[in-house]
Amino acid sequence: MTMHYRVLGATGIEVSTYALGTMMFGKIGNPDHADGARIIHAALDAGINFVDTADMYSSGECEEIVGKALKGRRDDIVLATKVHFSLDDQRNHGGNSRRYITRAVEDSLRRLQTDWIDLYQIHRPDPKTDIEETLGVLTDLVHEGKVRAIGCSTFPAEELVEAWHVAERRNLMKFRTEQPPYSILSRGIERSVLPTAQRLNMGVLTWSPLAWGFLSGKFRRNQEIDYTSGRAALAADRFDPDLPKNHAKYDAVEELAKLADDLDVTLPQLATAFPLTHPAVTSVIIGPRTMDQLEASLAGQNLLLDDATLNRIDEIVPPGTELVWDHGGWTPPALSDPTRRRRALTDRAAAQEAE
Repeated sequence: MTMHYRVLGATGIEVSTYALGTMMFGKIGNPDHADGARIIHAALDAGINFVDTADMYSSGECEEIVGKALKGRRDDIVLATKVHFSLDDQRNHGGNSRRYITRAVEDSLRRLQTDWIDLYQIHRPDPKTDIEETLGVLTDLVHEGKVRAIGCSTFPAEELVEAWHVAERRNLMKFRTEQPPYSILSRGIERSVLPTAQRLNMGVLTWSPLAWGFLSGKFRRNQEIDYTSGRAALAADRFDPDLPKNHAKYDAVEELAKLADDLDVTLPQLATAFPLTHPAVTSVIIGPRTMDQLEASLAGQNLLLDDATLNRIDEIVPPGTELVWDHGGWTPPALSDPTRRRRALTDRAAAQEAE
């Protein structure tokens, strides 16, 4: 098996087309630190040079596992982590403010046992914080040598554009990468996020190629579901085949499973190969919990999907269709906060009276 490499946006950094996602290391997935290190080492030995983590994964424990595992190999690894989510319930411990990021980066550096972070990403947008405030502190971290490049995760296209223009006007560092969810069942970013990233020369590292487990092969129509473990235990309503909102997902999975059989590959191999066919995508993040899962993912790294296969995928799930992540993994306040989309009752009454 041969690992392939691409340049990460405009950074000049070459990264493997498979990035090792580490969210499943720690108490929420695999709590065995030694086993986590073995999996990381196996990924590196297979040619992966891009490791992605976040401070909030298992409340910092994941970063600690990664830090210990990378001892002696740090110089050869492109290390990415993220900031935004709170690790506790204290006020001001979260978000994208200068106050919080300045503290959070020091905590990440300590847990990762490193002097610098190759790619520091804003994990989600923060409507409460001006983007200039966020870009300002990230620029300072780059100048201090603590961060090499900055990126964002799950930002809508309009916020990518706004951040780019603010950076241009204020002479601040630009987001060089975007990390969105992308899979055969979750193609919404094809409408605007991926074209925008291309126009801004951003690298794209995509997460959840197995569509939150739907393309793992474990969830099939007329197959009993274990709701006591794994993804189904976290959100049973996402997998219940009796719910109308899940019918289209199960229909698609059955057709995709047939396609995988025709190609003599597994469904996860087909799913993981798909994001890399888009010209905007740099790397796809694989997130194994066990060594078997890592080996299964790596087994499909040389799978090349031809036009006939991609045409069939387009027939099953048309381009731009979103079956898993309704809003790309992040719901903007304009939709989640009723006050953002409803005039005050007094204003509505006055308007009605005027009519």
